[in-house]
This record gives sequence, C-alpha cells and structure tokens, in this order.
Amino acid sequence: MIDIYRKRRFVLVFILLVFFIFVVTINTSSKISTNPSLEKPKLTSVSKIALDGLKNIKIKGRAPKTNYSRDQFGKSWNIKNGCDTRNIILNRDLINTVVDNDCNVSSGTLNDPYTGKIIQFKRGSGTSSLVQIDHVVSLSDAWQKGAQQFSSDMRISLANDSLELLAVDGKANLQKSDGDAATWLPSNKAFRCQYVARQIAVKKKYDLWVTQSEHDAIQDVLKTCPNQLLPIP
Repeated sequence: MIDIYRKRRFVLVFILLVFFIFVVTINTSSKISTNPSLEKPKLTSVSKIALDGLKNIKIKGRAPKTNYSRDQFGKSWNIKNGCDTRNIILNRDLINTVVDNDCNVSSGTLNDPYTGKIIQFKRGSGTSSLVQIDHVVSLSDAWQKGAQQFSSDMRISLANDSLELLAVDGKANLQKSDGDAATWLPSNKAFRCQYVARQIAVKKKYDLWVTQSEHDAIQDVLKTCPNQLLPIP
C-alpha cells in the first residue's frame, strides 16, 4: 500500500511540475511578443519617384538673407584622404582625368550637364574657372530655407555633400547665381528633370523647404518626366 501511495504522490507532483512549466512558458512568450523592441520591424516601401519626394517637402516663404556669407558653410573645401572636395568632384564628373601627386585634377573632359557643351578642362590660373563646382541647391538659397538654423558642422556637411555638387560650365554657374528652380533652370532641357530631382533629394535630406513658386516650377518640369527617380545619395 505504501508503494502505491508513493507512486500516486510522485505522479501528482510530476503533473503539477509540468503544469507550472507550461504556465511560465506561456506568460514569457506573451511578454516577448508584446514587447515592441523585440518584434520584427515592419517593412515599408519608400517611393523613389521625384514627384512623390516633392510632396514631402514643406512649402514656406523665403526667410531673410540676414547674416548670410559663404563662410557660414565653411571657409574652404573639406579635405578627405588628402584630396579636397573640388578635386574629388572633378575626378568624379570629368572623363580622361589626369591627377597630379597633390591630388589635383590637372586635365580632363567635361560633358557639361547645364549646357550640353563639351569642355576641355586644364588646370591653371586662366583656365580652371571654365569648370566650376556648383551647389545644386545654392548655399544662399539653403540659408534662406532652413540652413541658418543648422549647426556650423551641418552647414559644412551640406556644402561638401557629393549629392549637392556637380562639375559644370563656369559661365552657366555664374548665371545661375543663387537662383532656385523658379528663377533658373539649365539651358540643356534634357537635363532639367535630373536637375530638379537632385534639388529635391538635397532638400529632402537636409529638411530644407521650398517656396510656392519654386514648388510649382519643379512640378512643371517633372510633369514632363513623371517617372524621374531621385538620385541615390
């Protein structure tokens, strides 16, 4: 009889132990599944269409140009691995480049996106200015549309961002000055869609805004190329 009672007690204890483990497991898994930090992130599709990007940029009035100067965005180009930003962009945008030991592009050929002209570049006091590095969103325009609220480091980052920079015809760059899309577009109409798409990408990246007239001008350009993609940063 004693052995039978012992067996029954053992079975009862075993059942209770199994039940306890089951309850603890259920509670633990429930806590894990409701903890948002442990859940798998939900994948969201982000449109790369330029027109969609334009919709996400704020429309506001132009702020005063008070206290603007080029030095607000750094007194000179950044240096990376011994090369300054200007020569990095020249080497990126020109073909058949020759680079000297000091990381300066001494010659190359530019298929200018703003005019469609072919420019033979040669480094020198009288020739270097034929090819200039344009800030696609001019720094003055950026200043009046949000950048004056940036830290100094962020403004320098913007001024040296490869997304924001293009090697272009010097005269076209001077004509553009600090104009936005409402006041200036490249004479090369084949490049206008890419141009305004790049402006959208820069303003989106740095949370800069557009004026209503600028928004409408960009939208008008993109209506001719509704599938234009944003450039990859």
